[in-house]
Amino acid sequence: MLQINCPWCGTRAEIEFTCGGEGGIVRPLDSEAMDDRQWGDYVFMRENPKGLHHEQWRHASGCGRWFNALRHTVNYRFEATWKIGEPAPAEAAAYLNQGAAR
Repeated sequence: MLQINCPWCGTRAEIEFTCGGEGGIVRPLDSEAMDDRQWGDYVFMRENPKGLHHEQWRHASGCGRWFNALRHTVNYRFEATWKIGEPAPAEAAAYLNQGAAR
């Protein structure tokens, strides 16, 4: 069984977690000024890469907290997990910084 590291509880079985989708999505500040297309893009349009992907996960059957994860979508391997609001660990920071340059 796949093991996922919760930043608060430690390593637990995959069945305790739920994926919340792509991580790092920031809600628009002036959403009321957005037209329907722009709002639809914010709500529904997400990346679906083959390879590393920044996601948010919830330890649903544990502490209930959300956290960030860097996961490989082909082999399902978690490269890093970290608390929301904290800096990404070194193994994830390079990937996230590369995404900001895109």
